[in-house]
Amino acid sequence: MDAADEAGLRDLAKRTKVIITAIGPYTHYGKPLVAACASAGTDYVDLTGESNFIREMIDTYSAQAVESGARIVHSCGFDSIPSDLGVFRLQQLATEHLGAPFERVKGRVEGMQGAASGGTIASMMAVGQAAEENPEIAAQMVSPYFLAVGFEGPTQPAGNEAVNDEELGSWSGPFVMAEINTKNVHRSNMLLNHSYGKGFLYDEMMFTGPGAEGEAIAKAIAADPLGTFVGEGEPPTPGEGPSKEERDAGDFTIAYHGSAHGKSITVRVAGFQDPGYGSTSKQLAESALCLLRDDVPTGGGIWTPASAMAMPLIQRLQEQGVVSFTDELNV
Repeated sequence: MDAADEAGLRDLAKRTKVIITAIGPYTHYGKPLVAACASAGTDYVDLTGESNFIREMIDTYSAQAVESGARIVHSCGFDSIPSDLGVFRLQQLATEHLGAPFERVKGRVEGMQGAASGGTIASMMAVGQAAEENPEIAAQMVSPYFLAVGFEGPTQPAGNEAVNDEELGSWSGPFVMAEINTKNVHRSNMLLNHSYGKGFLYDEMMFTGPGAEGEAIAKAIAADPLGTFVGEGEPPTPGEGPSKEERDAGDFTIAYHGSAHGKSITVRVAGFQDPGYGSTSKQLAESALCLLRDDVPTGGGIWTPASAMAMPLIQRLQEQGVVSFTDELNV
């Protein structure tokens, strides 16, 4: 079906309980389907990392989705399920074992093997183009609270320079997906009635190792984070991406750390295929099945994975062998 066929999309939405879309760049092609689902009361999941698109959907269709009962859940892939659910789980454990959430949480990529596709790069370019065309939106997108509409919290850690994480024993460099993941985590906090606290601080970076070698790698990533992500040579075009062998060989591990009063908790989230393609497709499908089959009481609106599905999705992802969540408690 043509993504611009509004009548066809409305008819599809009326006949469907939940729709999965991977149509990016969503900025260019995604709006009519969200409109159709919001009108029909049809649940919807996507894997967008385009914060400008998400914000436009929030501003335009939130009230209609609430009224119709449509559960619109963005970012149900590598961005931002590991971060969104990892932080949710960490703060749940902190509240359970320490009596309060952590005020400061560090997300650190411990390992990641995968390749960018032309579609991902096209989505990144679409975000940049939107920012260039609308300076007002560009100024707003810089804020970590861009998706936490109506809330402005404390200044957040920048995450865009090389940092020596002495507490964690490693240098860290910028993580290219942090730009969308941090925004979704802050939106979840807002939608969960600030259960992480209104003073919550969060950043995401990549471990590069200790010592002089770790420092050099961290500084190289800080100098060119996008180039590090895309790799050398001509970038792929839409429709091109990692081979089946590359997808099967990929993996990722991201650790979410919190500490307070000499006690600490880490939640380690791991996936077992290429993060952007082997794992993301499964995360997206399981998110749709969670809305369709599991006991998810969330009403209509525009949500994040953690605010919409939380523990039912964590349990489903683990049971299906898609993503693992490992808790490490020093309490």
